[in-house]
Amino acid sequence: MSTSATPAPHPTPESVAEFRENLDAVRARIDAAAQRAGRDASEIRLLPVSKTVPSERLRLAIEAGMTGLGENKVQEVSRKAQELSDLDLHWAVIGPLQTNKARDVARYAHEFQALDRIKVAEALERRLEAEDRTLDVYVQVNTSAEEAKSGLNPDELPEFLATLPQFSRLRVRGLMTLAVHSEDVEQVRGCFQLLRQLRDDARESTPELIGPGELSMGMSGDFELAIAEGTNVVRVGQAIFGARPVLPKQK
Repeated sequence: MSTSATPAPHPTPESVAEFRENLDAVRARIDAAAQRAGRDASEIRLLPVSKTVPSERLRLAIEAGMTGLGENKVQEVSRKAQELSDLDLHWAVIGPLQTNKARDVARYAHEFQALDRIKVAEALERRLEAEDRTLDVYVQVNTSAEEAKSGLNPDELPEFLATLPQFSRLRVRGLMTLAVHSEDVEQVRGCFQLLRQLRDDARESTPELIGPGELSMGMSGDFELAIAEGTNVVRVGQAIFGARPVLPKQK
């Protein structure tokens, strides 16, 4: 099984047929992984991650059958949601959020998968109130203990969950994590197992705080392992859209 450190090469689709072929291939992998794990594949949602993909190519992907897209950067969601406003799309923000960009999330996104700070929850609540909208949220947990990664420390999760009911516009769906970037399958598996255990603990102690208790974990290189460990959402980018260009860092 490949991990995030050793992805298979992904050709870049340039037509509806090629996008459909990639989607079918990913869905077949999801179905096979679910079958191996004794799970129902309908329990697993595929979230295509379209970061860096221009809107004109996204129109091809949408024609191929995509109804929801995930983006790491709020400015990309804002721009693409406007450029594709003639289409009925479900937008997910899956990267960290600065409070000064909460307005665009409240205006354009349907879910936010990287909630890990009270200040962000407060900013989203204010903006959602102004927009008269609600937002599905997943609490991000740093299961790999890497300093460079966003997310709560696992031991901070219970207290953080206990603060969220005050934000009536935020609807907690569950937990999200990014596994360690490693060729060691057991290290990757450990990240997924930890998130599942944290979810199970929350369900046992304070089930009213975890919502449906969904797990969002697994990307192009490791989603089959995540399915074996119980994920409900897999965030797949390159296996659908092809390898991403290496972009210069923004200053």
